[in-house]
Amino acid sequence: MREKRDNTTLRHAARLSVAPMMDWTDRHCRYLHRLLSTRALLYTEMVTAPALVRGGALHLLDFSTEEHPVALQLGGSDPEELAQAARLGAEAGYDEINLNCGCPSDRVQSGTFGAVLMKEPVRVAECVAAMREAVDVEVTVKCRIGVDEQNPEQILPEFLDRIGAAGCGRVTIHARKAWLQGLSPKENRDIPPLDYDLVHRMKREFPHLHISINGGIASLDEAKRHLGAGLDGVMIGRAAYHQPADILCAADPEIFGIGAATDPVNAVHAMLPYIERHLSGGGRLHQITRHMLGLFAGRPGARGWRRALSEGAVRDGAGPELVLAALERVAPMERTAEVV
Repeated sequence: MREKRDNTTLRHAARLSVAPMMDWTDRHCRYLHRLLSTRALLYTEMVTAPALVRGGALHLLDFSTEEHPVALQLGGSDPEELAQAARLGAEAGYDEINLNCGCPSDRVQSGTFGAVLMKEPVRVAECVAAMREAVDVEVTVKCRIGVDEQNPEQILPEFLDRIGAAGCGRVTIHARKAWLQGLSPKENRDIPPLDYDLVHRMKREFPHLHISINGGIASLDEAKRHLGAGLDGVMIGRAAYHQPADILCAADPEIFGIGAATDPVNAVHAMLPYIERHLSGGGRLHQITRHMLGLFAGRPGARGWRRALSEGAVRDGAGPELVLAALERVAPMERTAEVV
């Protein structure tokens, strides 16, 4: 087995992470989030191992060095193929390789990975062991508490025991079951009831594992309550995407105990050079600004900001000047910070 890196810094970053979300947490989204928090751990969208190994889609691994610490989430179920994909991710510079055992979509199920792997803890353990052997970065797992008719009280401890024995020292648990038939992926994020208590019990039963909780957490105050109750980390998904300033701007001082809160206005200005580089490479403005729509959510001028970006960024020739014009829609009280 390869000698592993010291993951102390990475595990500290995992005190607060932004969940991997398909079609949302692409490299442009992660660049914005990094401007809001220097410490939170960021995750890619799920990238399938077959796409990398058989399809040669290495462009899916592209990211900016400013995104560190950043983790690559892989989807797959073949140990050898996942090991190859993990190696490609590590060579690309990712700080962590994460195995998806939580996505309930039909497309993922058809590939025999995602949440359906909760039914195959032995296979998951084999995948983890193969990935661990292939790379020197940390290999982690994101899972559900169970699927379909499984009893989470019974299957989750076995699942954690097996992946822990295979070398996974850090796991993120979405505190809901996934129903593989009858519920859409969206419904699977809302309808199955949350069982936070079970996740907290797993931490007490597996104190050697670094356990993060995910599912339905929508504020830093909630995150701090979970951390204060003994969990090692909190992963936030939709709230971090739709209200990124509310979750990430105060994360460094409140979760990591460093620095001061950041300001979304400064983040907008800091995005402008990034936008210019993207446009000069043939990209379109809306590919970036679609992730910026919620920056001022719930604040004066937020509607005007969103409308200006959503209507204007898709037009040919739209550039940084549109972003600055949209910023003028935000109430002056939100534009008092000094631009850096």
